[in-house]
Amino acid sequence: MGNVINLRQLTSLARFSTEFSTMSDDYLFTRITSDNLAKAMRFDGLNHSGHIDGPIRLDGLSWILCLKGHMDLEINLTPTVLTSNCVAITTPGSMIEIKDLDQENLDCYLLFVSIEFIRDINFDINVLNSSHHLGKMGFAGNMMHITEDEASILREYFHLLHNNTSTNEPDTVYTKSIARCLIAALTYQVLRMLSLRLKDIPDNKPQRSRRSTYVSDFMELVHKHHNRERSVAFYASKLFISPKYLSLIIKESTGRSATEVIDSYVILEAKNLLRFSGKNIQQVAYELNFPNQSSFGKYFKHLTGMSPSEYQRS
Repeated sequence: MGNVINLRQLTSLARFSTEFSTMSDDYLFTRITSDNLAKAMRFDGLNHSGHIDGPIRLDGLSWILCLKGHMDLEINLTPTVLTSNCVAITTPGSMIEIKDLDQENLDCYLLFVSIEFIRDINFDINVLNSSHHLGKMGFAGNMMHITEDEASILREYFHLLHNNTSTNEPDTVYTKSIARCLIAALTYQVLRMLSLRLKDIPDNKPQRSRRSTYVSDFMELVHKHHNRERSVAFYASKLFISPKYLSLIIKESTGRSATEVIDSYVILEAKNLLRFSGKNIQQVAYELNFPNQSSFGKYFKHLTGMSPSEYQRS
């Protein structure tokens, strides 16, 4: 599941809950409530607010169902607030930073599934292809509001997944097959809920301006290439526009320059690697395509106000 320690630390607070289960590195399920949040704050890696300092990268798919309270997140630099009866889905490679957790009323379910396990699920490709606009229409920042009845349906799937691994031998072919079927059904349920909302959109064909398309495509490209490419010219060439024009429309749309957007992604990745990957600074610099450790250190300190080693010790 990639950096499994990230998932373990993120969900370590749920070890105090009866609803916590894993199946090797295939998936990890947990329920977080205000009752066990206070106890979990004593865990290493959790700060005074009860969550991990710094961003983490999730190498698989994740589902987050918030039933009560709120969770304030940043998903790929996009602020996302989950409140009562909200569901969020993050795709592989997403960078998530937990900004705040409701310490009095929180009740939410989290499910993380590895890419390898997802590949073994027999999804109907026609259904998935018909929902390619998932992140652009029904979800705002990967999040969708749902009804009480819909939340109850999803909660039942989470309970079935938990019961499957907590009452059966976790590594048997039956347990894994049950988990695959339940996760497939959970995914189809979310897609069904999305499709119901798409019916309310006139003609089901939202019109986007050329500029907004450039902005959206730029963000996707940065998400894909930021660990190797930091040049505005590189992204402009991918979009077949000039660097000057790209900088202009990104600034007008986001309030930040194209360079600032790229740097934000790189720093998020750097923080994740420095704190959770177990790699030294030189290895992190190499992974992020810096010519040497010194240039990476200057870049990191210029943007964060501290050196990479200072960040690792903080």
